[in-house]
Amino acid sequence: MKNLIPLGLLVMFLISVQFSSAQTVDDVIAKYVSARGGKAKLLSVQTLYMEGIRQMMGTDHIVKVSKVQNKLSRIDFEVGTQNGFNLVTPTEGWFYIPFRSPNPFPMQADVVAGQQTDLDIAGPLVDYAAKGHKAELIGKDTANGGDSCYKIKLTANNGKIIFYWIAIKSNLLVESATTSGNMFGSASKKDPNAPIYTLYKDYAAVDGIQFPHTIIIKTTSGENGGGGSTTFDKMQVNGPIDTLLYKHIPIVTPAE
Repeated sequence: MKNLIPLGLLVMFLISVQFSSAQTVDDVIAKYVSARGGKAKLLSVQTLYMEGIRQMMGTDHIVKVSKVQNKLSRIDFEVGTQNGFNLVTPTEGWFYIPFRSPNPFPMQADVVAGQQTDLDIAGPLVDYAAKGHKAELIGKDTANGGDSCYKIKLTANNGKIIFYWIAIKSNLLVESATTSGNMFGSASKKDPNAPIYTLYKDYAAVDGIQFPHTIIIKTTSGENGGGGSTTFDKMQVNGPIDTLLYKHIPIVTPAE
């Protein structure tokens, strides 16, 4: 009996250490937010402009992304000698792909709803509870070619489910997955439940905030249209955004 008492105390001590050192979903997200630049800094961003090159099916396309917090998410891209776009606002969404259709066409209501999280520049993880989202720590996993990560399941306030992989070493987001699509890729028409994986690489600071400068889309449906890699060489935080971008019309770049 005397030997059992120290053994029991040891077991209780080990259990207490395990629980005290265990990561919660809020711990992981807090470290991620801090690694990006801090909550105040992230929530201060009201507009974002990004410009770069997207490589898709062996072809390079100029890409321009314009965002206004909770109001606009738009990506303009060159297709040959023509310009296309993907436009989302709180109430509507539009696609324009010149080689598929001569005119812009509206997104279905469920697609617009699925892309509403793209209007959040800081991202759904930042201040997630106040935004009405729910987050759950699934556990540890590997992603992005082998990084040791914490895996988080986020259920957005509109029901959209997103999985996030945050690297244990850097505390930065390295991969996400969803079936609803985003401005860089859309869900498969053949299989609406086919996941879309987004990889985030080449982080660098812009106005004190860490942004991934390379974003890679991977689909599992076998459809090539949704995949591709985009590398941004220009980013601007809290700069002016032309109100013309809210309209579902192509934006033509003036010839130099």
